[in-house]
Amino acid sequence: MSGLRERKKEATRAALSWAAVRLTVERGLSAVKVEDIAAAVGVSPRTYNNYFSSKAEAIAFRYLERSLRLAAELRHGPPGEPLWEAITRAALRQLEPGPEVEHMPPQEPDEWAAGLRVMLAEPALEAEMLRASKIAEKELAAAIADRTGTDPGSDLYPRLVAASVMAANNVALELFVQGGTGEPMEVLLPRALRMVATGLPTP
Repeated sequence: MSGLRERKKEATRAALSWAAVRLTVERGLSAVKVEDIAAAVGVSPRTYNNYFSSKAEAIAFRYLERSLRLAAELRHGPPGEPLWEAITRAALRQLEPGPEVEHMPPQEPDEWAAGLRVMLAEPALEAEMLRASKIAEKELAAAIADRTGTDPGSDLYPRLVAASVMAANNVALELFVQGGTGEPMEVLLPRALRMVATGLPTP
């Protein structure tokens, strides 16, 4: 029973985080209230406050959750799979919508990118995203160390790879929301990871 209860709590946390992102993209951070986020998931504001202390924390959690899932999938992937293939596969899996988004209709890609651009420029979100990124990078380094037989406490390799993966993701996301290439994250992210994996050769 405790396992079921924990899964339900995690599902609620994920749904609240997604709703916070979704509504902020649609309306802007200042126009979204905690009551709106809670209502979108069908819970009370009090329940929301049991999970998150701010809207920024709720938004950053989605980024953190996906990054932690990447690390977990990397740990449990086929042991003989080459590292960068495993990283790319795990990263692309995290772009797939989870069950918590099914009840909310998707926006047009251009509208979504424009809304993300506005959301990510919010000063209130910057500190939470940085904190989430550091947590995720540490977990990813540990997963890479497990696969490569290295030590994240004393070896450069797992930490450098983790930092590179996070940087590739962030750059791909920035290009996506800027709309300069017109390409989706499913195209930009594996390309960025491929460039990093091959040592960033001069174009």
